[in-house]
Amino acid sequence: MIETRAPGKLYIAGEYAVVEPGHPAILVAVDRCITVRLTEGSRMGRVHSTRYGHGPVTWVRDADGRIVVDRSPYDYVTATIAVMEQLRAERGLAPRYFDLHIDSELDDEDGRKFGLGSSAAVTVAVVAALDEFYQMGLSLTERFRIGLLATVEVAPRASGGDVAASTFGGFVHYVSPDRDALRRTAGAQGVEETLGAPVWRDCRVAQLGPLAGLDLLVGWTGSPASTERLVERVHLERVPGDSGDADAHYEAFLAGARTGVDELVAAWSRDPATVLRVIGSFRTLLQGLGRLRGTRIETDQLRALCDLAEASGAAAKPSGAGGGDCGVALMPHGGAHDGLLDAWRSNGILPLDLSPYPAQRDPRGATR
Repeated sequence: MIETRAPGKLYIAGEYAVVEPGHPAILVAVDRCITVRLTEGSRMGRVHSTRYGHGPVTWVRDADGRIVVDRSPYDYVTATIAVMEQLRAERGLAPRYFDLHIDSELDDEDGRKFGLGSSAAVTVAVVAALDEFYQMGLSLTERFRIGLLATVEVAPRASGGDVAASTFGGFVHYVSPDRDALRRTAGAQGVEETLGAPVWRDCRVAQLGPLAGLDLLVGWTGSPASTERLVERVHLERVPGDSGDADAHYEAFLAGARTGVDELVAAWSRDPATVLRVIGSFRTLLQGLGRLRGTRIETDQLRALCDLAEASGAAAKPSGAGGGDCGVALMPHGGAHDGLLDAWRSNGILPLDLSPYPAQRDPRGATR
């Protein structure tokens, strides 16, 4: 049996902006994981997960070697299997059937998602399991790129930041590639050629190291949110007759987010005061974006989470798409951690016991 694990993630800064190609974000991989166990199969493949209800999803290969799924919409697991199977075929490796058993630590007891990037984590864990199964010898960078190719087949607007965090661990500085170009290249040239194609030249993944002088606190609002739906709302094209002011404000948001991420990277390991100031500015940026697009990025519960954190001497903001899910707070070492966590609980916000997942080192080369 092969067993692989991949961590969930949280956005620290740069969400929404990172959806635009070439824009940066900072994320952290957290120590709750998706676990994938792979065993050899025969005649068909099976995927066992509580997400599929009763019984596994099964799949076979058609006459051309493509994956055919018996039921269930095309999802991250089946998309990842399809991309890895295409790479296997391109490398001339013999096809084999396998069963996957998937377990998650990224939900509550009722199966509600915490917003920790379960889709990316399961994608990364499946890539790792199939890499080992077929003995492909992929680097971490190649695993990340395959994971993103699979992800954009399901969610074309996905930035890939969550895939990068789940692959590399630790705190990650990420710059998104052009995912439309990735899909076109993969469709025309195949997976193997795309892994080394120039289309990745604007993509960056760098590990930042520990955050100096500050502790990460995470609160869950108890209200799951749909990242894809919220991103689509925020990135609606300008309607006919618009004066163009909305576009100008959106460009200002992108510029502010880029500047903020650059400031955070420069201050990360040496200047906690600047980090706190910039995190506060990102909260303001997201509030403005929500007003601009008529979308509630900062819900009442997220507002309470952030206000309580700021009253306790921390800086806080929604994490990811907002609209529910989690908020993050950065508090100086020795701050009133317990008081803030108690205040969150009193306001119906569940503190999550999370720590950064260890940064992963690539034995085949650099992590970028």
